[in-house]
Amino acid sequence: MDRAMPALVIVIPLLTAILTALAGRWWRRHAWPAALLSTAFAAAGAIRILWRTVHEGVVVYEMGGWPVPTGIPYRCDRLNGIVLTMVACVAFLAVLWMRRSVQREIRKAGQASYYAIVLLFTTGFLGITITGDVFNLYVFLEIASITSYVLVAMGRRREGLFAGYQYLILGSIGATFVLIGIGHLYMATGSLAMTDIQALLSGALDQYPSVVHTSFAFITVGLAIKMALFPLHSWQPGAYTHAPSSASLLMAATATKVAAYAFYRFAFTVYGTDYVTARLPQVLDGVMIMAAAAMVVGPLFAVRQDNLKRMLAYSSVGQIGYVVLGATLANESGMTGSITHFWNHAASKGALFAVAGVVVLRAGSPHIDNLRGMGRRAPWTAAAMTAAALSLVGVPLTGGFVTKYYLAQGALEAGHAVLLPFILVSSLLTAVYMWRCLQRVWFAEADVVPPVSREAPPTMRLATVVLGAACLVFGIFAWIPVDIAAAAARALLGGS
Repeated sequence: MDRAMPALVIVIPLLTAILTALAGRWWRRHAWPAALLSTAFAAAGAIRILWRTVHEGVVVYEMGGWPVPTGIPYRCDRLNGIVLTMVACVAFLAVLWMRRSVQREIRKAGQASYYAIVLLFTTGFLGITITGDVFNLYVFLEIASITSYVLVAMGRRREGLFAGYQYLILGSIGATFVLIGIGHLYMATGSLAMTDIQALLSGALDQYPSVVHTSFAFITVGLAIKMALFPLHSWQPGAYTHAPSSASLLMAATATKVAAYAFYRFAFTVYGTDYVTARLPQVLDGVMIMAAAAMVVGPLFAVRQDNLKRMLAYSSVGQIGYVVLGATLANESGMTGSITHFWNHAASKGALFAVAGVVVLRAGSPHIDNLRGMGRRAPWTAAAMTAAALSLVGVPLTGGFVTKYYLAQGALEAGHAVLLPFILVSSLLTAVYMWRCLQRVWFAEADVVPPVSREAPPTMRLATVVLGAACLVFGIFAWIPVDIAAAAARALLGGS
């Protein structure tokens, strides 16, 4: 079973989703416990795989026993392990959190189908993370994308339909670009296995340089759309704002970072460090400019918002800049900072969207004024929000501080000290819009009747507090994620 775990973490949620969608009424009445158990298995399996990558190196499972390049390999190193654990654990906590929210925001007849789609969404992103085959990655990308569009549109508000349609159009363009890039890679190398392409790429560059360059351009643009990297981010604010609260939580904590992982994997495993730094430095510089701009523009828009979910959506536009910036620095410190931010941002943004969902459940609207006095009536939820907000700003002893410290160090080592003001300004703007929230939570006037009149239900409260606590754990015990991320960065830069 341990040997087949890379396949089982995908197969179990997939089979549960199919059973939930097709089985009879008895199973559908138990859709939430079934989803909870399957995501719990995936989370435990992902942690086990991460443990194996730390102690054994690369973990490989060949589907059906077929070797590369004939078969499809599932290949997991430390980078895969980090992202796989992030997706699986967030999915488990999101399902634990979502039961009451789904009962409120999703029509009763569609609730079982909603859980099935959540599981398919999780399956898609787990598959993207663990596969070692570029076409298989595209297939899982489409599974994740289609379910994302449906999740956004499943709310009871008409705005969700428009947001889902906009996401569908732009997401389809991004996926098409990725597919075109993969097609060009296959034309140049004759293989779809990542490690096989890497070995064949030097010869392909001598024979078909323009084909290889074109493939990299298409894949980079396609993934930039998927990760909502400025200025290709226009689908994200509407999608996160109008989706059901549970979908916003799950997507905000996972989706764009998995797309960023795919960019890391293509750039440094498939094409290799020498290719992206020596042959196409202008492309890397262009992506660096986009990442730096995102770090400032996202918070600038967030400061202006009164809708808590839209504020957090624009915040995610800025935060993805941190994830991408380390890749463009192409040194160990910068990439360590960005890779740790996969976990840090998943925890902080997951906690904040969980709080937004509690506000919707208790007050009926995600307006920022509905946070007033929440600290008096819902102290656990307010404490989780505070920890997540501090991490987002980058206060010492939080995970966000670790990210920004290593990114700043990486920028200095790469000779890009000009990036330091962007990191500072982004942090200051984040402090402004997060203070607007925390001021209402903790310092509302005594005569204000809190719209959130009581704590979240137990399962919602537990998931929210765990995500908020993770923001502190990743800062106080920073050596744990940093050691794993640094090893992943060294492996990527070494091309292995």
